[in-house]
Amino acid sequence: MTLLLARDLAINFGGIKAVDGITFDVTPGEIFTIIGPNGAGKTTIFNLISRIYNTSAGRLVFDGDDITHTPPHQIAGRGIARTFQNVELFEHATLLQNMLLGQHAHRKTRVWEELLFLPRVRVAERHIRRRVEEVIEFLDLQRYRDAPVRDLPYGVRKVIELARALCTQPKLILLDEPSSGLNVEETEDLSFWIRDLRDDLGITVVMVEHDLALVNDVSDRVMAVNSGRLLTIGTPAEVQSHPDVVKAYLGG
Repeated sequence: MTLLLARDLAINFGGIKAVDGITFDVTPGEIFTIIGPNGAGKTTIFNLISRIYNTSAGRLVFDGDDITHTPPHQIAGRGIARTFQNVELFEHATLLQNMLLGQHAHRKTRVWEELLFLPRVRVAERHIRRRVEEVIEFLDLQRYRDAPVRDLPYGVRKVIELARALCTQPKLILLDEPSSGLNVEETEDLSFWIRDLRDDLGITVVMVEHDLALVNDVSDRVMAVNSGRLLTIGTPAEVQSHPDVVKAYLGG
């Protein structure tokens, strides 16, 4: 069974082929990592999946549905969550307030019901709060729940962005350079959380990552790309020993 299928994925910026005919699939419960040198097209692939960019060619299928032309504001509701290389949070809001925003995609109540704070809204609010508290506990963020994000260390803010993504209740989470800016201890914690996302929460993970130690530690399969093209897909060991990857990514 395939959860995410990308078939002949392509996008052009002017005359530049940023992604050039890439095909891959991700199975449920898999930790799938994309590697490649700077400018290889890794984040562009994420932008295509999350529908920030429109494809020039190719097809995207998620959980059996074609999402090639799905509007980006509907992607979270479909079950795809995303983090970014640069932390995208509301700096003046608290951790708790940032996380409550992550539940917006699943709100079923109408504006007029919320204005009147009807019983249906109160039930939904309790459910949302309970879900947020579960994520806070899962990522051990209790001590920061009421702190303004701007006052927190960078490593904690990276975890908060992950927490907000989890609040959308995704089937698939896209982690874009999750270890960027983290120290060794924080990266070790991250490796445990990535596995726990899959093992404890049943979330499939697709990750863009430059830290090969982390890639080796958590990945089931790895896809290497360069100049927008697919080099190879396989286990971490197979991919990192592939001649084209050694030449393009490892400098061999």
